[in-house]
Amino acid sequence: MDTLSYKTVSANRKTVDKQWLLVDAEGQALGRLASKVAKLLRGKHKPNYTPHVDCGDNIVIINAEKVTLSGNKWDDKTYSRYTGYPGGQRHTSAKEMLEKTPGRIVEKAVKGMLPKNRLGADLFRNLKVYVGPDHDQEAQKPTAINLNDFK
Repeated sequence: MDTLSYKTVSANRKTVDKQWLLVDAEGQALGRLASKVAKLLRGKHKPNYTPHVDCGDNIVIINAEKVTLSGNKWDDKTYSRYTGYPGGQRHTSAKEMLEKTPGRIVEKAVKGMLPKNRLGADLFRNLKVYVGPDHDQEAQKPTAINLNDFK
């Protein structure tokens, strides 16, 4: 038996094929959108996926203010942060966050589904979120992808 034909190919920074993808968030449920985008950022949809390498695609999300939340989550879902001072814990509802910084809801949802290490930080830099249908990545010619067809 020839064991050399059964080598596992591991991707690295030079052999990775990164693409630019355009995702329209209009009418998408926040959690489902975030999990699919996190999979695309991580590269788990590619046959040469390697866990310790950034082999995912660059993602541009447009219409971030038009995501949906089911039930009473607009009022009940809270985002917590800490100012660094005693008694400085602040809570914001999803509705307030949408009014103040609409794209931040999508960013926080996707970031929470990425690894909590240096690789996760690098992957998060491959995500661009925009409010409205216009974006600044026209030069990269992103390919539109329908997340409803993507598993």
